[in-house]
Amino acid sequence: MKPASFIYHRPTSLDEILGLLDEHGDEAKVLAGGQSLVAAMNFRLARPSMLIDANNIPELSGISVDGNHLVIGALTRHATFHKPVVNNPVGDLLSRVVQSIAHYPIRQRGTFGGSLCHADPASEWCLTSIVLDAEMLIESKAGKRRVSAKEFFKGTFTTAVKSNELLTQIRLPLGSPAFRGGFYEFSRRKGDFALAMSLVALELDGSRIRSARIGLGGVADKPIRLSSIEAGLIGQRADASTFEAVAAEASNLITPTSDIHGTSEYRKDLIKPVLVRALTEAAA
Repeated sequence: MKPASFIYHRPTSLDEILGLLDEHGDEAKVLAGGQSLVAAMNFRLARPSMLIDANNIPELSGISVDGNHLVIGALTRHATFHKPVVNNPVGDLLSRVVQSIAHYPIRQRGTFGGSLCHADPASEWCLTSIVLDAEMLIESKAGKRRVSAKEFFKGTFTTAVKSNELLTQIRLPLGSPAFRGGFYEFSRRKGDFALAMSLVALELDGSRIRSARIGLGGVADKPIRLSSIEAGLIGQRADASTFEAVAAEASNLITPTSDIHGTSEYRKDLIKPVLVRALTEAAA
């Protein structure tokens, strides 16, 4: 199929794009990498009357370090993370996570911010943002506002970004030198949507867990942060028995969603192995 007709704009400045969004609101869609939007338009699941191409605005791309934060421009391509973007455990973790995002050609065009705004429950970057306590910078003609990842994701394909706003920047805490990250994703084939995945961040004091952040993706309408389980891990040994117990508790707490890719029961069975593998990788 082909998309319905639309008006195409290619602004050359952030002010111009914000002006178009302020004027046209719900009628417009912003084109970043286009790996999800264009497909939806071809099937006429999305029918914007106006397409605003953000790819000619360099200030929306790039990586920098600001104090103890990694600053990611919303238009930064997935492929940027194939190698660590910062010499830090967070940089290493991001370079591992990105290998599970779709296929190589898609990673050349798809963007970090576009993935967050699409808010697919099986998005690796959405889960990463939740677990690492990301902060989003959202801009409009009226000004700027910062939104935590916890407040950003509202549900499947739904975020806190309003029709006249644009996500421009993401800030990820770099963590302490004791930070250890782990990630594991299960899909039917390499590059398919994840049926379940887990990302964890641990800080260890010897063999004991000093702090823990644990998340699951692909099993609900948005990424899940297992805060209640995190608190119970403090002071526990970072070993197989602890991880098995944590994974069993998580599996009992969650009733996953069902869709054409997998039933709730099937996803529930996946929670334990993906969580154990992510925890084991973080502690290794």
